[in-house]
Amino acid sequence: MSTDIQTIRNLAHLARLEFNEEKEQEMLQDLNKILDWVDKLRELDTENVEPLIHMTEEVNVMREDVARNEITHEEGLLNAPKKDSDYFRVPKVLE
Repeated sequence: MSTDIQTIRNLAHLARLEFNEEKEQEMLQDLNKILDWVDKLRELDTENVEPLIHMTEEVNVMREDVARNEITHEEGLLNAPKKDSDYFRVPKVLE
């Protein structure tokens, strides 16, 4: 399977990309290489191959998500550039 320069131009338009003629030719060659590779994959016999859902057999290897306070309110305010008693002071964002 291969494609032509008009397909590259249509794809570029859909992706809001602009290429000069030299880059169009490079993209055409690259796209044709990708399509040739996909054609090569289609030649493989995958009749008895189970679909792969996950890369490993591991199930939920992440730690439990537990909410906890790591620092106190006062410690959080220690490095604040500006503070007003118990609050951070930030520049005004609404008029």
